[in-house]
Amino acid sequence: MLKKSLIIVFIGFISLYGTVFSKKATVTPKLLQQENGNQWCPVSGEKIEDFYKTSYTAKLQMNENNRQYCSIRCLVMDMDEYGIDLNSVQVLDVISQKYIQAQDAYFVVGSEVDGSLSQKSKLAFKSKKDALEFIKKYKGTIKSFKETLKLARNSLKKDNEILKKIKKKKTYPRGKRIFEKVCQKDLIDPTSYIEINELKQDIVDKKLCKPLKEKDLQAVALYIWEVKRFGDLDTIEDKVQVKEDEKCPVCGMYTYKYPRWAAQIFYEKQDDKKHWSFDGVKDMMKFYFDSQKWGNYEIAKRENITKILVTDYYSQKGIDGTKAYYVIRSDIYGPMGHELIPFESLSDAKTFKKDHYGKKIIQFSQIVEDVVYQLDFNE
Repeated sequence: MLKKSLIIVFIGFISLYGTVFSKKATVTPKLLQQENGNQWCPVSGEKIEDFYKTSYTAKLQMNENNRQYCSIRCLVMDMDEYGIDLNSVQVLDVISQKYIQAQDAYFVVGSEVDGSLSQKSKLAFKSKKDALEFIKKYKGTIKSFKETLKLARNSLKKDNEILKKIKKKKTYPRGKRIFEKVCQKDLIDPTSYIEINELKQDIVDKKLCKPLKEKDLQAVALYIWEVKRFGDLDTIEDKVQVKEDEKCPVCGMYTYKYPRWAAQIFYEKQDDKKHWSFDGVKDMMKFYFDSQKWGNYEIAKRENITKILVTDYYSQKGIDGTKAYYVIRSDIYGPMGHELIPFESLSDAKTFKKDHYGKKIIQFSQIVEDVVYQLDFNE
């Protein structure tokens, strides 16, 4: 049975000691993300405004896009997957409710205030004096950003296990009930979104569900994103099979999170067999052309390739990548931007090209390295 305190960590604002401390913004929140759905955390889906006093902002190393997080837990998760420029990390000062450099902040860790999606709270202050005043009322100890980041990383596995249990017991069932009762089920394709905050924005903007309070919207989004997205794919035969611990060797992202775009190359040399999974054909082809650019992959030579699998855009089945047709420069983007979007049949590729303003259809033999890298630019 889950302890009451662990449930409070996830859903409440009241600490274990009965001290009320709201993390909600008492000023107009500054939303710094450029992407669709900027009012929500791209990792957890939580509303930034509701977790404003534990929020962070940072730039991704791969594209320097701003990301805004509801907690240090979500920052660490993005850091592990995408890579983050530590010098770009800013955290909200609890007192002024303005962003400050995280490396200059004083962090109060383990106070009587509940954690944001974690067991221990971690709140930031611009001045040491403010941090000490906070400790007088709420307890806790002062830590540096480096120390706080290490604590968050070390507790991440346990925090995620606790959240998963809570979501399975409470959030997913609630989200499913709401989804089936008030949402347009046939119009919501969870595999077409890159982040959960984009899904939430579409639910609101396109009225895919009846108007929902934030708590209900979050439950629905989590159910769609973390349950239905993968559950629906389980009914597809011959899909590309990706394990949860597989990362794309080119960009470092967890491939299983992007099932619509999954691609794989299989290698074999004598008794040695290996494969690598990718979050899109574009990254797969970068690896195909020069595997050693991305690390020491001794077996990953073209003469050792036994199979290439890509995901057909319409059927979501794994198909032979060497026989597929690819549409480039359409208005549909993958996890890494413009993509080579694969189709098993030429007729499907033509239909997609027409519907989504694609510029060209090419076959595998026509894919050259320059074409692949040009897709990284919005030409």
